[in-house]
Amino acid sequence: MSQSGAAANEPLTVDVYFDFACPFVHAGAKWLQEVQRQLGPDKVAFNWRYFPLEQVNAPADIEETVWDLPPENRSQARNSMHAAIAAMQQGDEAFARFLPALLALKHEEGKDHGKRATLEEAAEQAGLDMERFRADLADRSLLTHIRDDYLHGRNEYGVFGTPTLVFPNGEAVYIQVRPAPAPKDAVALWNDVVRIVDRPLVHEIKRPRKP
Repeated sequence: MSQSGAAANEPLTVDVYFDFACPFVHAGAKWLQEVQRQLGPDKVAFNWRYFPLEQVNAPADIEETVWDLPPENRSQARNSMHAAIAAMQQGDEAFARFLPALLALKHEEGKDHGKRATLEEAAEQAGLDMERFRADLADRSLLTHIRDDYLHGRNEYGVFGTPTLVFPNGEAVYIQVRPAPAPKDAVALWNDVVRIVDRPLVHEIKRPRKP
């Protein structure tokens, strides 16, 4: 085993806990997708896991979870993640196109990432089957994916923010990269992160903010 628990001759497969609202997810997604483009899917793969920050930040006395909210209760996290799950129903490549499309609409164009019109715009940009996409948006059973990812991340790895990367050996790292590194620097930064994760005695690295 090497590279944070990846088996020989198998890609290093990393879970990425994310929320569309997070600007560091926007930059991080650009970075990780560039890493995968350069290294190839036989070297590194990313599984995108839902982690609604609305749930993290919910008051302690609120019992209803994001994924259990009635349809009439607005939730940007639930709506955007439901749309991402709907995209995933059309395959990994469809999801890989939808993810950056919705992140760009949110963080580059300032659009509401929980609004139906924005979700459909991202789906159209991603070339999804719109009839199927709309049908899956009506399927509330898909919301269990949000619940399962959130609870697994919290209970198994102590995930608290986004993006958090979880490696095959169970080591996790919350990392803020912004803006996304230039393509020429993407893999070098990735290799640095992998090396640090392979050193579990390193618990935290944090830059002080200059006055």
